[in-house]
This record gives sequence, structure tokens and C-alpha cells, in this order.
Amino acid sequence: MTDAPEAPPPITPPVAEAAKAATNPWQFRDFRLIWLGRLSAVLAIQIQSSALLWQVYEIARRDHPIEQASLYLGLVGLAQFIPLLALTLPAGEMADRRDRRMTVVLAICAEGTCALSFLAMAIHGNPPLWGLLAVSVAFGASRAFLAPASQAFLPMVVGRAALPRAIAAQSIAFQTGAIAGPALGGLIVGLSTPLAYGVSLALFAVGLTCFILIRTSGRPAPVEGGVGRWQSVRDGLSYVWNTKIVLGAISLDLIVVLFAGVALLTPIFARDILHVGPEGFGLLRAAFGGGALTMALVLARFPIPGRGGLLMFASVAVFGLCTLIFGLSKVVWLSAAALFIGGMADMVSVNIRQTLIQLSTPDHMRGRVSSVSMLFIGASNELGEAFSGVSVRLLGPIGAAVFGGIGALTATGVWAKLFPALRKADKLV
Repeated sequence: MTDAPEAPPPITPPVAEAAKAATNPWQFRDFRLIWLGRLSAVLAIQIQSSALLWQVYEIARRDHPIEQASLYLGLVGLAQFIPLLALTLPAGEMADRRDRRMTVVLAICAEGTCALSFLAMAIHGNPPLWGLLAVSVAFGASRAFLAPASQAFLPMVVGRAALPRAIAAQSIAFQTGAIAGPALGGLIVGLSTPLAYGVSLALFAVGLTCFILIRTSGRPAPVEGGVGRWQSVRDGLSYVWNTKIVLGAISLDLIVVLFAGVALLTPIFARDILHVGPEGFGLLRAAFGGGALTMALVLARFPIPGRGGLLMFASVAVFGLCTLIFGLSKVVWLSAAALFIGGMADMVSVNIRQTLIQLSTPDHMRGRVSSVSMLFIGASNELGEAFSGVSVRLLGPIGAAVFGGIGALTATGVWAKLFPALRKADKLV
């Protein structure tokens, strides 16, 4: 692998001249709308995801044992990952050519349509699994266009100086949804699965309204000497490959979450190991987000000043250790505590990784680089769920969690050796 080529100068984000040096993102009206829109969308996604996982598992458990039913949960993740794999890179290239705000608006419209479809099938009372999986594919396709456009749009609204705090604040919105969404999802599913999908649909409508009201132009500045679309995609991939800090950060997230992601395991542990039902399932789903939110609040007030690389590797190691403890725990409070601390560690890693990626990338390539990053994240989350389903079939749920924790700890050491530039990364401003 060669050293990174000299990057072209970043294109100035289209924020007001007087606000370019501002470090507080909350002074921007459009950032406040982005924040509320993101919170609403994340709440919608989490409630919908909780309802979908519980519904699929309940349908599968009617006719199959635990190990075989878990494979159907893996299929939910795989159904969402396939369109992410196929569409994310072209979507990132489009985010560097087309209006990023409008792309977000259209993607949220598509997600709301999927929520409406889930609602219609839930009202039917006995939806076929293939129907739920088909809508999951459409939902994954909409996410493929939403993620790179929304990430590339944020620096256009707040500028470079406020970006680290804006990323932390966005993480607060995400983790608030990650806490409240699963908890509400568990409670609402206990009352009515159609009601959970209906609440998700309403929240998607709120998020859509917020992005429609944003005034900042989402159209990226044109770049001279334009190339074809596929060459543009290849240029983005080449930039990621040659920029070792970016490559190391996103690939570490991929491999660790692939091994140690426990989202798919929570319904299995709640129902068949800890025996705590849908309410306990909501608690476990919310615990991870609770830890992440706690840390996001700290980072929004006190950004990490330096030694970012070492802190990121340390936080990833803690995340792997917490996954190991979760797999071995037999009591719900210890399981929830392990997930809570793991969420805190994960938030440190996420904040450092996203800040390094955004600050290392010129504006005219942010869509493509964000698409590569989101492809890796999608692979770690969705493909990780499929991997977890297979692991449960081979090792059982406890063995799958223990194996994942050990794999994450091992990957941390390997990546620290492979990417010294990432390990030595210091300032995050």
C-alpha cells in the first residue's frame, strides 16, 4: 500500500462567512432542524426494528427450535444489507453531484412508505415471512441513499470549526433514539405490533418535515474537470484506500461489530436465556444506547482534545470485553450493565472515527467517502446480524457472544499493528 496522495484543497461549506469560525453548532437554525429530524428518524427506525425482530422471531418460533428460528433473524439483517451493498457506492457518488438535502428528503419518504407497508401487513394479523423480508430489502435500499447524503450535508450546515461538537450532538440524537426507541418498541409491541409500526410512520413524517424546512442549500459546489460516474466512484475508493487513517478507522469498525455486535442476540437472551419477556428485551436494547447517550453528552460538552487514536483503540477493546461479559452473564442486571458500559466505549470510538473521517476528507469527496464508510457500517451491522445467526446455529447464543467478544479483542490488537498512523492520530480539530 502506498502513501496517500496529496488531497485537493477542501471546498468551503456553504455557511455564512461570519459563522465559519463558530464552534457551537446549536447557533445554526438548520442544525437544530437536522438534529430534531435525525432524532425522529432514529426513533422511528428503532421502534420499527424492535417490532420487526420480535414479530419475525415469534412467527419463526411457532414452527422451529431456537437455533433455527435465529436464522430468520439473520435473514432480516441480510435482506437489508444486500441493497446497501449494491447501492451505497453509487448513492455516495450521487451525493457529490446532486442536492444532498433533497436526497435525504426522498430517502425518508421511502422509509415512511416501508413503515406503512409493515403496518398494513401487521394489521393483516398473520403476515408471511417473505413479505416482511421483501419490505426489509426496500428499507435497506432507502438507507443506502440516506446515509451518505446526510453525513455529507452536515459540514455544509455548520462548517469545519463546529464539526466535532456537531458530530457529538448528532450522536446524542442518535443515542436518545437508540435508548427510547427500543424501550418504547418493547412496550408498544407488548400492546400491539401494528401500533408500533404506526408510531414509526408518524415519526418518519416528523423527520421529513424537519428536512423540508431546512434552508441551507444541499447542492455541492461543482468541481472542474468532471469525470464519468464510475470513474468518480473509483476515485472515492482510491482515496479511502490510500488514506490510511480513514481506511483503518472504518475497517476496524467493520470487523469488530461483525464479531461483537449483539443486537440480534438480545431477543434470544431476553426470551430464552434470561427469561424476561418483551419488557426485558426493551431494557437490553435500551441499555447499550443509554451508555452511548451518557458518553455523547460528555463529549458534546468536553470534546476529546488529543491522543484520539489510542483512545479509539482502548474504547474498542472495552467494547469487546463487555460483549464477552454479556455472553457469560446469567442475570439481567449484569447483562444490562455490560451493554451500558459497552455503549459508552462504542460512543468514544464512533465520535473519534467520524471526526477523523470528516476532517480528513475534502468536501467534494465527502459523499463518496461517507458512502464507503456507511457501506462498512452497513456490513458490520446487517451482515453482522446474519453472521450472528449462523454463529448461534453453530455455537449456541452464549457461545456466539463469547466468540464475538474474543474476536473483537483480537482484532483490536491486529489493527493497532496494521495501521500505525491511526494509532498515532492525535488532534481532533
